[in-house]
Amino acid sequence: MNHLQSSRRDVLYGLGASLGSVAFTAMMADELAASETPNDLQPRPQQIPARAKRCIFLMMEGGPSHIDTFDPKPKLEQLHLKEFNRSGKQKSAMESGKRYFVQSPFRFIKAGDCGADMAENWERLASVADELCFYRGCQVDSVNHPTAMYQMNCGNRFGGDPAMGAWVTYGLGSVNQDLPGFVVLPAVSYPQGGSANWSNGYLPAQFQGTALRPTGSPILDLNPPAGVSRSRQRLNLDLVAELNQRHAAKHPTHGDLSARMANYELAFRMQMQVPSVLDIADEDQKTLSLYGVNQKPTDQFGRKCLLARKLIENGVRFVQLYHGSWDSHDYIQRAHGSLVSAVDQPIAALISDLKARGLLESTLVVWCGEFGRSPDNGVRGGTAYGRDHNPNAMSIWMAGGGVKAGHTIGATDETGAEAVENVHHVRDLHVTLLRLLGLDDNKLTFYHAGRFKQLSQFGGKVIEELIA
Repeated sequence: MNHLQSSRRDVLYGLGASLGSVAFTAMMADELAASETPNDLQPRPQQIPARAKRCIFLMMEGGPSHIDTFDPKPKLEQLHLKEFNRSGKQKSAMESGKRYFVQSPFRFIKAGDCGADMAENWERLASVADELCFYRGCQVDSVNHPTAMYQMNCGNRFGGDPAMGAWVTYGLGSVNQDLPGFVVLPAVSYPQGGSANWSNGYLPAQFQGTALRPTGSPILDLNPPAGVSRSRQRLNLDLVAELNQRHAAKHPTHGDLSARMANYELAFRMQMQVPSVLDIADEDQKTLSLYGVNQKPTDQFGRKCLLARKLIENGVRFVQLYHGSWDSHDYIQRAHGSLVSAVDQPIAALISDLKARGLLESTLVVWCGEFGRSPDNGVRGGTAYGRDHNPNAMSIWMAGGGVKAGHTIGATDETGAEAVENVHHVRDLHVTLLRLLGLDDNKLTFYHAGRFKQLSQFGGKVIEELIA
């Protein structure tokens, strides 16, 4: 995490020496970097004073339409079904034939004292509008789901880099040593790009997200095999640890081995604490009803939101929840309508429950997809209007954790095609989220492949307007 300390003489030697000496210098740098890398989940102090101590990240996979959720465009009512001509620069490979502007099928309201714009079907979320900070200026680089997902989660369109949750736990550690620091609650099917969306990348393995299965046992092999006692498990682990330690003593720079040893111990401790944390049966009926548990269509996502609250209450640093199928190329009224009805009540419950428990101020909640949607689409089958992918405009909102609640920051043009005010690349959003959690992107680095790497890839700018 810290930059290597080298004297002027060392630097000059490295620059002017033979190829063998340069290689030796690089090897020494790798060894020093490895020795300075945090290799455990022990809690670490924030690099910058900040209110947020933990994060709940609500990922709506597929690309929710900002035009049909939180960014109304009255101009589209005038342009509805008029032909839409894009310049050659804007045209994408997915386009063919004529295209038409499409108005939103949803009526918008002004919610809360702040007058936040919301589609009227966000009935429950409207009740917590004054806790939300909406951002309309973010842009990404890709119109393809897997690469856009990687960029939103990991900062890199091509995968292989650490996820944001991995970076946060690398920087801050975890409060509870008996639970993973980074937990993922995926949908029934994994998102496009798979588990690389919560990868540790080149960070040590213990910073990888732990995905809980949506059906059946949340974690496979959580309980010991039949006939194997805890004491027997402990003896087996002690023997394995002794053998691994002997090997590690001979290879002190092999971080994977120490990470594996740490994960064995964490798995052993998890067997005691995880079952009680993941059990929502101890919640009262009022709380279950608040989240929409045992109700349709909110049961599945309501359980995730309630579980996210329990996890952060028990010291988990970063929890990411996935909700899929937001890729509405047609029938957007029906598609987005059913999706909103499944998540509206659970998300509003999460915000209000965190606030009632005194946790919202220290918990950063983020809602977003991987990109937004276009103001146009080809008309297929009469009223089967939908929207295509749009990397140039999207809606993101945040709550708690020191964000500027009750404000809308940034704007898109009159049709929602492009961000035009307070425009920032997603790397700046990442830098801002880290700052809200007390981390400096330029200091939160890891030496890999000959250079120091960071979430933003090569640096970014904090979006100060989002911070209270």
